[in-house]
Amino acid sequence: MIDISESVMQFLLALIVAGPLIGAVGALLPAPPGLRGKNPDQAVLRHGVTVTGAILIAAVVLALGFDHDHPSKMQATTDVSWIAALDIRVHLGIDGISLPLVVLTALLTFLCALHSYFKMPKGPSPKAFVALLLLLESGTLATFAALDLILFFLAFEMVLVPMYFLIARWGGSEGVAGGRQAAAWKFILYTLLGSVVMLLGLLLIGLKAGTFDMVALATDNGRGLSTSVQVIAVLAIGLGLAVKTPMWPLHSWLPDAHTAAPTVGSVLLAGVLLKMGTYGFVRIVLPIAPHGMHTFAPYLAALAVAGIIYGSLACLSLARQGAGGDLKRLIAYSSVGHMGFVLLGISTMTATGVNGALFANIAHGLITGLLFFLVGGLKDRYGTADLDTLAGATGAALYGRAPRLGGLLAFAAVASLGLPGLAGFWGEMLAMFGAFSPAAGLSRPAFLTYMAIACFGTLLTASYLLLVVRRVCMGVKPKEAAGAAPFADVQSYEIAAWTPLVALTVLAGLWPAILLGLSDPAVQKLLAGGTS
Repeated sequence: MIDISESVMQFLLALIVAGPLIGAVGALLPAPPGLRGKNPDQAVLRHGVTVTGAILIAAVVLALGFDHDHPSKMQATTDVSWIAALDIRVHLGIDGISLPLVVLTALLTFLCALHSYFKMPKGPSPKAFVALLLLLESGTLATFAALDLILFFLAFEMVLVPMYFLIARWGGSEGVAGGRQAAAWKFILYTLLGSVVMLLGLLLIGLKAGTFDMVALATDNGRGLSTSVQVIAVLAIGLGLAVKTPMWPLHSWLPDAHTAAPTVGSVLLAGVLLKMGTYGFVRIVLPIAPHGMHTFAPYLAALAVAGIIYGSLACLSLARQGAGGDLKRLIAYSSVGHMGFVLLGISTMTATGVNGALFANIAHGLITGLLFFLVGGLKDRYGTADLDTLAGATGAALYGRAPRLGGLLAFAAVASLGLPGLAGFWGEMLAMFGAFSPAAGLSRPAFLTYMAIACFGTLLTASYLLLVVRRVCMGVKPKEAAGAAPFADVQSYEIAAWTPLVALTVLAGLWPAILLGLSDPAVQKLLAGGTS
């Protein structure tokens, strides 16, 4: 780690949040004469790689300068008045909970920009594409860094418009009823309706407590709010966050959105946007309204395990031969199950469960981001993500036709099913450990039942992922037609975009303390109301 002054840390965090926004404006402006090159489209795509690369470097430097001896302390804080009449402030900061999500967002956005430079999705001008990608990054990073309830809400909403246009203008309509426009409308209507309800809950907390400052509210730990206010606030805020997570049965926008979205849209949607909902539960609901959360925790856990089973059964149905299942749609349903483990961990209201939820968040971003990249690569080669078409009568035989691509797909699948030694294992295990011994006052028999159902869900997860590997990776290699171009294995730009995700999946699996050492002290403090 390196020693960086607080003022430099503040500058880095401000740059990380505002830099992509400035870069988005720059993407829409004419390129300077010396930077236009022979192809203006490539110039603006190169601009996207440069800006997201600079943000990633700033995030890495911020992580290196972070005081790892005190991860529960808010660092790199900026706190200036914005709307004085309502006491709304531009209050930013990071701790051991938000830092990994900031780095994950910066990494995935850079990898998406790099991938798009070589494989731009079909659609309108790359200028708008790059600007929307950077706007999406700025909103997501601001969500994880915001320490004011209203600022959090504005950043939370900021990502909706760019994601809508990425789906509607650069997406595909294969396998989506009504096409990509319908999928985009479904995405934005669900999330906007959930956000309206969430705003009411945030306003209720701020007006009743007399402040919108999330640090002060977390330190108060709900003592300034009556139980009835907390219950209403958790119900309202929880609904908005549950839609974004997504929690069953509020998930139905997700499969269509993922199926229609371009590859980079699916990577960012699964890798970072879904994390905004669960992050809100940990940052806002748990510490600010603990009594209200205690009331709803058993119901949240029940819906979480229902999502685990539902997502797994939906994936099994899509994976079977003759079902006409789309691989992107299958991974989308798998996200419903995986995020169910995150919600189960949060619902236990224990340090073990919440740490597991935060770990599973990061693991899901790495593994599912890699899966969507791989499926995008398959679709580029085959022209479809339909599993029956890919597998054919004898299997797609990726091991024989493109062994590196097949090996990576098998690796991502076993990581997703929670193989010990890879990142997917620790979060789900800790979430179930939390359910084994939930917080005081919660029904242990009920949570033991939820834990048993979640364990069964892991078996179903392994079933559908291994079935996908068998159908896509195994089989008899077909004879290539005379004069036909050879089936392409992993390209150099794909190696560059996918290798960091593979390496981090292994690193987090073998060295979980790299994340748990950051999150645990911050979670302990959050659950104790800032007194530890």
